[in-house]
Amino acid sequence: MKLFTATVLDNERIMPATNVLTMGAGRAARSAAPGQFLHIRCGDAAAPLLRRPMSIYRVEGEAIQLMIRDVGEGSAWLVRRQPGDELDCLGPLGHGFRLDASARNLLMVGGGYGVAPLVGLAERAIRRGSNITLAVGAATSELVFPTRLLPAEVEYLVATDDGSVGYHGYVTELVRDRLAWADAVYACGPVPMMAALARIMREGALRKQGQVAMEERMGCAMGVCLGCVIETTRGPLRVCTEGPVFDIHRVVWREEAPHLGGAHGRNGAA
Repeated sequence: MKLFTATVLDNERIMPATNVLTMGAGRAARSAAPGQFLHIRCGDAAAPLLRRPMSIYRVEGEAIQLMIRDVGEGSAWLVRRQPGDELDCLGPLGHGFRLDASARNLLMVGGGYGVAPLVGLAERAIRRGSNITLAVGAATSELVFPTRLLPAEVEYLVATDDGSVGYHGYVTELVRDRLAWADAVYACGPVPMMAALARIMREGALRKQGQVAMEERMGCAMGVCLGCVIETTRGPLRVCTEGPVFDIHRVVWREEAPHLGGAHGRNGAA
């Protein structure tokens, strides 16, 4: 973890209100892993006061990419950055996803913008010879992550709430069909989505490995303010330092609902 200045190299709109920001990050990129995040100062003045946590989407050489949804003051400032602009960053922070060498078939589940860290994870796993199925839920077709940005080796399953593309309904039913095949499960998205996934695994795949990237509001991102604490079977843990990635079986889920998908996920903070 360190404070560094990143230089914007590219800014591409990939979906409505969603941009991919590519930044030259030097040594920070070489140590970054899917599931980790950067804490970014979003403004040139005193406001907004707090930095914003942004999940790492992809890493290419010494460049870090962020997938940012324009939903608040901080993210709106970020999506307006242009090549040559500089960003005050802290990171990479937290613990990312872990790839088990013995797990060959990987099932990844993304809810809306929660797909972001799973793309980089899929790329790393493919280089290690893994088979990847990525299941994504979104509210409507225009909010589905573009196929063109995925590795060709990925089996891509889509469910939309309105049935405008892919399966009409929740991704939950698609996940059930793939659990027996999967050696490990990785997920990122809204809490109700991951709680539903945890319930499905508890009922039919309790011994199967599962990791989830949690999203909570953060103040300091250094474990001091305790604003991002979640309950686990090992007691309260901080998302910013002990996470953001946790064992799915160890999280005490506050909300379990059948919904698995929708248009919310990481990088939807203000």
